[in-house]
Amino acid sequence: MAFNPASRQLLAIKAALFALALVPLARMVYLTVSGQLVEPLEFITRGSGDWVLYMLCITLALTPLRRLTGWNWLVKLRRMAGLFTFFYGCLHFLTFLWFDHFFDLAEMFRDVIKRPFITVGFIAFVLLIPLAVTSTNGMIKRLGGKRWQWLHRLIYLIAPLAILHFWWMKAGKNNFTEPLITGAIVAVLLGLRIVWSRQKAAAARV
Repeated sequence: MAFNPASRQLLAIKAALFALALVPLARMVYLTVSGQLVEPLEFITRGSGDWVLYMLCITLALTPLRRLTGWNWLVKLRRMAGLFTFFYGCLHFLTFLWFDHFFDLAEMFRDVIKRPFITVGFIAFVLLIPLAVTSTNGMIKRLGGKRWQWLHRLIYLIAPLAILHFWWMKAGKNNFTEPLITGAIVAVLLGLRIVWSRQKAAAARV
């Protein structure tokens, strides 16, 4: 039997997810302020980067989960998950710009060009910006449904770039376990979309 929450229940679910999504940030702030970290910069950089990937996977998982369960209300959580992906992306980029380069943009861009894993991560972050900016209902109306959908398909490029960034970063320490797991999850989530898209096209031809 499909679960269809009432308006108040859905609001409570959104509030709970909002609070849970802020827990990683609260933990980073607490551990940093309390002086419990030996390398706070590395911890925040790695932690924020990890949560970009986690929130990206959650965002990509909501549509397949909706289709498999019939819980259409899950699509109403996608915007929040996507914005938290961008939020942790901003935090990740800010640590890079602030603590690594002290807001020296010229030095930052030299670093972006010099190191490929930073290049792909930077591209992925830049591509997230138009998705965040156009996430409001007003922007959907201005762009029109079809153009908005085409724009937000950038997520299918952002996800592989984020995985590549993670892979190259971990390659320096010969630690491929996490990138392989995350990459497999993203591959499955994107693969389901490809299968469903082909099924829809085949049905349309018939």
